[in-house]
Amino acid sequence: MSKILHGASVTLRPATDADVPVLAAVRAKPEVYRWWRGDADLAAEVARDLADPETEKRVIEHEGQAVGMIQWHAEQDPDYRHAGIDIFLDPSVRGRGLGPDAVHTVARHLFDDHGHHRLTIDPAAANAAAIRCYEKVGFRPVGIMRQYERGTDGPWHDGLLMDLLAAELTDPDSRP
Repeated sequence: MSKILHGASVTLRPATDADVPVLAAVRAKPEVYRWWRGDADLAAEVARDLADPETEKRVIEHEGQAVGMIQWHAEQDPDYRHAGIDIFLDPSVRGRGLGPDAVHTVARHLFDDHGHHRLTIDPAAANAAAIRCYEKVGFRPVGIMRQYERGTDGPWHDGLLMDLLAAELTDPDSRP
């Protein structure tokens, strides 16, 4: 059983099938769907995502309520070893520092417990709120990935590759 991770304001617990309805409801919100998109049946897609053994998924809880999900995958080739993170958060709880807290908590876990030295994250280049969140814990822009993903409006959109080295991890609460 994967351990439960505790941040300053969030608890990150392993996701289960019982979480599918609430996670699908969060993913369906326009502010989330814009960046995460999905099949017409989001519940089925979330269930498939949770069953994928290649990624570790955690439900983000705040004050006992599930408010999103954070996940990571690892590249195990010793010459390229690193981990990548993805996150979505219910818009109703944004602006409270929960996103940076969850990202910081997972980053610390990946550095300390899994021995990674480098993490990546790849928000849409137009997702300014996500980029600010990641910068708060020390992620830095690496470069633009041109026409990286298809948007909900049909055309391809750029992504921003960001990375974080273990020594660069900062506490989001300590930043100005």
